[in-house]
Amino acid sequence: MKIHEFQAKQLFREAGVPVLEGVVARTAAEAKQAFEKLGQPLAVVKAQIHAGGRGKGHIADNPEQRGVVLVRSADEAEAAAAALLGKTLITIQTGPEGQTVNQVFVEQGCDIARELYMGIVLDRAAARPVLMVSTEGGVEIEKVAEETPELILKEHFDPAVGIEAFQVRKLCKKLGISGPAARSAGKFMAALCRFYVEKDCAMAEINPVVIDSEGRMLALDAKITFDDNALFRNKELLELRDLNEEDPAEVRAADSGLSYVKLDGNIACLVNGAGLAMSTMDIIKYHGGEPANFLDVGGGANTEQVTEAFRILLADPNCKAVLVNIFGGIARCTTIATALIEASKTVGFNVPLVVRLEGTEVEEGRQMLADSDVDVITAVDLTDAAKKVVAAIA
Repeated sequence: MKIHEFQAKQLFREAGVPVLEGVVARTAAEAKQAFEKLGQPLAVVKAQIHAGGRGKGHIADNPEQRGVVLVRSADEAEAAAAALLGKTLITIQTGPEGQTVNQVFVEQGCDIARELYMGIVLDRAAARPVLMVSTEGGVEIEKVAEETPELILKEHFDPAVGIEAFQVRKLCKKLGISGPAARSAGKFMAALCRFYVEKDCAMAEINPVVIDSEGRMLALDAKITFDDNALFRNKELLELRDLNEEDPAEVRAADSGLSYVKLDGNIACLVNGAGLAMSTMDIIKYHGGEPANFLDVGGGANTEQVTEAFRILLADPNCKAVLVNIFGGIARCTTIATALIEASKTVGFNVPLVVRLEGTEVEEGRQMLADSDVDVITAVDLTDAAKKVVAAIA
């Protein structure tokens, strides 16, 4: 689950991670009032969407308008907000379709001495969280990792202990941070690592984290993703979810216990198991097709879930064919066959349907489909299925 920058910074403030004062605004008039409330000669108006790269992003119908604007008066804050609110912001992370800006964050200015990068993710190979820092703050960290990986410094830490003082000293030395800034960095890093663990984050990223003229380390940005599977331990975080920022089909799928991610292709995939989903998408690409989605009905899918999955798939106007690839285990092939037959009655298939079944009760499932009046293209294996579904829309 993702949240907005202004929400993340409120959580940071409560956790002892230093941030600047800011006010969220949903109208241009509120942005003007926010500037006046902050009482500073300088402020920044930031578009709030669930995507990074806002500063370099642009409004769809106004390429000169950036998603982050420096303002020096209440009137400028009002004008900047008016140029952003209700508009589509396109960034490197949104794709060409962009996202609608429904709110802005008006934050006080800062006398920046240095910009750095800081982030925490889970290193699955090491089975520990890893704190990453870099001197290359304010730029795309993916580009830094690809072109100059040596500029990214890493320290793994025990989640039960947090980042230790010697690790902070090591990072500060490599970053060239000393004196009051080093003391501030120690408190900052410790608080951030503690927050990451306590809130079950999947990612906590600050780009840039800055050191101001007084030697204070501050989070000038905040991008947080929470582990959905652990939200039961921090149920209050669910109140921060913004459904306007999520794909309606993905929300609908999640409500039905399905894993769904929309993609840009035209061949829909219905599978059971994340690994099988990845393999299915790969082989579709290999044979010249483009997957329209990642949809995993899971190992214990029932007829209702599979029928709902078909409703979601067929509601996508880009869907030109559906590939069903099931390896029956807990979810038996007969269950999938029953769902296919029911979906044909309640939803109706108006695109080619290629089905590959294997595993538990596979013969019974195949026979059920053969005896039905559902128009199905059967496949003997995954390669056969991929070739047939690509050919069906050629």
